[in-house]
Order: sequence, then structure tokens, then C-alpha cells
Amino acid sequence: MSRVLVARLGSMGDVLISGPALRAVANGSRTDGSRPNDVVLLCGPEGADAGEMLPGVTEVHTWSCPWNANPSPAVTAGVADELLGFVRSSRIEEAVILTSFHQSPLPLAMLLRLAGVGRITGAATDGAGSLLDVRLTPGEDFPEDQAEAARALAIARAAGFKLPHGDDGKLHINRSPDDLVKERSDEGPYIVVHPGAAAPARAWPVLHHAATVELLEAEGHRVVVTGGPAEASLTATVAGPSARNHGGRTSLRTLAALLAGAAVVVTGDTGPAHLAAAVGTPVVCLFSPVVPAIRWAPYGVPMELLGDQEAACKGTRARTCPVPGHPCLSSVTPDQVLEAVKRLLGGVSSLATRRKVRSS
Repeated sequence: MSRVLVARLGSMGDVLISGPALRAVANGSRTDGSRPNDVVLLCGPEGADAGEMLPGVTEVHTWSCPWNANPSPAVTAGVADELLGFVRSSRIEEAVILTSFHQSPLPLAMLLRLAGVGRITGAATDGAGSLLDVRLTPGEDFPEDQAEAARALAIARAAGFKLPHGDDGKLHINRSPDDLVKERSDEGPYIVVHPGAAAPARAWPVLHHAATVELLEAEGHRVVVTGGPAEASLTATVAGPSARNHGGRTSLRTLAALLAGAAVVVTGDTGPAHLAAAVGTPVVCLFSPVVPAIRWAPYGVPMELLGDQEAACKGTRARTCPVPGHPCLSSVTPDQVLEAVKRLLGGVSSLATRRKVRSS
């Protein structure tokens, strides 16, 4: 059994969308696919919990990458030696480096080569020299305008790995029963509203969220509001007096269970959108075009995408909105979100239509 390192240095969402590629690498050897691999996932600390939930992953190793982490650690010999030491002691024979369209695999490939990794695959627009054994050129060997999950799987395929027979290629996690969700499910169906976002540019206004909760409740829906430990004030405002507020009360696994039990999830372009996709729950996604929706929208589930995808912030990758008034999302009304929820609950549109970008 070979040990293959698969690197995805990014957020929780970045790690989740790498799931199909990781399953492909775990599936078997390049030659005949009959011998499974030990897959060592290399990720940042913010992606580790997600990595532990992914099928096919044997081991998760976290490393704070100087060119990817936020905030980025200083580049020191110690930072490099930590990774080099781990790779050398872990019998890593091969590496597959997964990156987004704006990232390069070459700095990590250099370190892995110094650590003795014999075969490395990645996608790079720059000349790779001896750093990559298998190099894909974005825009030539595969299209850039495709879902990030499909991009990652294409890199794994180029390395010689393919999904096992019967694998649908969608996002999945290892799931376990959750007593909290079993108890809540006895109360009937519910809709999850997740108002937080890692970057302000991707956040829908707080009071819009609160108004949406009121509209959903007026329609007879039970609403559960979720958020991280630092979002207690946000979730309390959004939940109001009657929605169930789980802000700061869930681990990632408990959040996954809550999302799995929901009829629909309302959220922005943030990790829980991908977690909802990984448990198969339809998503109303309030999507700011600072990154392309065709690459980063929730993958493989029924979806309604809301937001002006041609707004002036398009493609800027800004973390703070560069346009006064945040018009790409602030122009979306709670009534529009309610109608999107209704469409998903009613199964009105096809999957292809749901993945179409909707402008406000």
C-alpha cells in the first residue's frame, strides 16, 4: 500500500470540495486500480476538522503555510523544517497538490522535492522545471471555468487516479448519528439560516437575514440559526425571539448533522454552504461575485444562487467590499430569498436551472 500526500492548503470549504479527488487517490494504484492507497491530507489548521470527516483520508497533517494561511506565518527555516521532517518520516512516496485557479503548486512542490518525494503532480501556469513530474496547464489541459471540485478531480486523474466504480463524484463526508439532531427532528422539518461569512464582502446584511427568518416563520417554517463561537451576537439578532439559535453551540460534526436534517439551508459563500452540499441538502446561496460562482457555488446539490453576479466587485477576490453599499448582495431582498426557498422546497426547477446564476 502506497502513501500518497494530497495537499489542499486552504479553508474548511477548500478541503471539503477536495473530497472527490481524495477518494480517487485513495481508490488505488495508478497501474490497475486494485491496490488502495493510504492518503495523507496536508491542510491548514482551519481545514483540519473537515479533513477528518472525508472518506478515503487515512491521516490529516496540519501545517501553517506562509503563502496561504491567514494570517500568514513568517517564512523561517523552522516552518519549512516542520514540513520537511514530517514528510521524510512519513514514508510519503508521491504527492498530488490541489490548488485553486489563483494559486501555484510550485512553492510546496519545491519543499516536497527537498523532502524526497519522488513523484509530484500539480496544475501550474508557470514553468515547473523539475518540480512537477505531471504538470497540467490551466486553460489548456482543462478549462478554468469549472467547479473547483471538478478541477481538483482533474488533477487527481492526471496523476493516474480515478474514482471507484459507482462513486457519483459529489461531495461527501463520513456521517455518524447525532443525538441532538435526532431530538430536534422529532419536532418536524426545519430550515437552517447561517448568516456568518469569513469575509465581509461575502456577507448579506444582518437585518436582511433577520427579516428572512421572520418571513419563513410567518409561512409556518421552523428555523434554526447557526454560527461560530465568535458570532453569538450575530446569530441572536438573526434568530430573534422565536427561531432556535445554535450560534456557537455546534462542532463541525454537529453542524453537519443539523445541515443534513434541514429541508433547505440559507447561507452565503462560506464553508457551511459546501458542508450542506456534502450532506446533500439544497442551498439558497447568497453569492458575492468577488470570486466566480461557476467555480465556488455549492456543488452537486439543488441550488438557488442569488446576488448580482455582474456587480463592480466581480472577480476582485476582495475580502472587504470595494463598492459603497455592498450592492451585489444588499440588493437581494428577503422576499427573494423566501421565493428561492419555496422553489427548492417545491422542486420547481431542474438542477441545471438551479445552478444558473440569478441576478437581483
